[in-house]
Parts: sequence; C-alpha cells; structure tokens
Amino acid sequence: MRPPPAVVGGAPAPPPRRARLYLWPPAGAPTATSLAGRLPVSRQAVVKHLAVLDAAGLVTAARVGREVRYAVRPAALDATARWMSALASDWDRRLAAIKRIAEDG
Repeated sequence: MRPPPAVVGGAPAPPPRRARLYLWPPAGAPTATSLAGRLPVSRQAVVKHLAVLDAAGLVTAARVGREVRYAVRPAALDATARWMSALASDWDRRLAAIKRIAEDG
C-alpha cells in the first residue's frame, strides 16, 4: 500500500499542526489569524504549519481580498487515516509474530 504524500512528509505529525486540524471550525474557511486566536502560539507559527499542511494537500489556501482562507480537504485526511490504520495493522501482525517466536523459542 502506497502512503499518501502527507504522511510521507510527516505533515500531520507535530502536535501543534494536529491542533490546527482539531480546532478547525466545523463550517467555513478560517484565516490564520482566527485560528491563532484559539491557540497559545503566534499567527506566524500558525501560517508556517498551515503552509506545510497545504503543501501536503491536507488543506487548501484561497485568497479572498486581503485575507487567505484555509479549508480542510476531508478526502485527503481520510486517505491519510486509512493508510495509517493499515500501517498500524501491519505492525501489529509483525509484532505478534515476533512475540510468538520469542515465546516458543
């Protein structure tokens, strides 16, 4: 199974970046300023994380007048979650096999 580009680049990995996704408003396309207002970090830090998420294809950025609004790409997040789940299952099987060999040996 081939990993989605977002996972290969580690885009959702750092906790501050995941926090941006968890705190995303259920509707609409927030600005970096509105997201930063909900977190204990600077607007510049939010912009940096959003740029990584955008490059990974997990969010999109669109200029609306003077603002840049960001929107989550649910299909990309779903694909990433499915890939990570399959990877976790693979590791569970491998570790179970190692455990059986160690206990039998």
